[in-house]
Amino acid sequence: MPPIPPLFALSIEPSGSIICTQPTSKVYLLTFQSPPDNRTTPSFCKTFSLALDIIEHKYPRGVVVTTSAIGKFYSNGLDYENAIKTKGYMQENVYPLWRRLLTYPMPTIALINGHAFAAGFMTAMFHDYRIMNPHKGFLCLNELEFGAFLKPPMASIFRQKLPRPETYRTMVLESKRFKALEALREEIIDGVGGWEETKIFIEESKLVGRGESGAYGRLKEEMWRETVALLDQDEKAAQDYEDGRATASTARAEAALNIVQAWEKDGWSGRPKL
Repeated sequence: MPPIPPLFALSIEPSGSIICTQPTSKVYLLTFQSPPDNRTTPSFCKTFSLALDIIEHKYPRGVVVTTSAIGKFYSNGLDYENAIKTKGYMQENVYPLWRRLLTYPMPTIALINGHAFAAGFMTAMFHDYRIMNPHKGFLCLNELEFGAFLKPPMASIFRQKLPRPETYRTMVLESKRFKALEALREEIIDGVGGWEETKIFIEESKLVGRGESGAYGRLKEEMWRETVALLDQDEKAAQDYEDGRATASTARAEAALNIVQAWEKDGWSGRPKL
């Protein structure tokens, strides 16, 4: 089969790109590469969002499939060091992309070709459907391993989309790495395979015409209202929430420590000194 000419191509700084092709009628394949591992940098997020805007406003409604040209990775997550030190990193870059995907006015499919870790896994979850390579790659929330917290929209998307709390618990509190077949059993993904299997999935699910009525995006906005509201919080409201939670947690820890110290002072009698 001859190469499919791109509909358009966009640059991701410093050396990446997103290329849009139309392998079959009204199915738009966005293939991104941002070496070495497709981190969700500001340029990656803004370029991804621009690609979605172009498809919506310049082409007929259909289905958007996203995948990576880097075989090992779908996305390896945030540019973490910059994310924690850059004011507005999430609200100005990552959250707008996630909101766009979550409420996009036509079906979206993440074709997960390799590893999707942390924010890369989250990005896949903000799509409507997920198809994963059965031979390579893990899905993993590994925040526990490097001491990061889940921000409210990050937690909410899994809480809303995973069918079983046990899966969520294992994912967050054990940083479990899910291979494709296990992810399918746990209903994290909707199928396994590559492009051919994704094309069959689109045909069997009759996805191409789903966005034509104009209601698709608004229906999703209501379906996922909790997560949408958290993504829409401005930076100050989000920071106030996190600060309040941190302050309350510190106060509870200090109160518990005081009780332990009083118990020790009481001569290890086994009776708390209240």
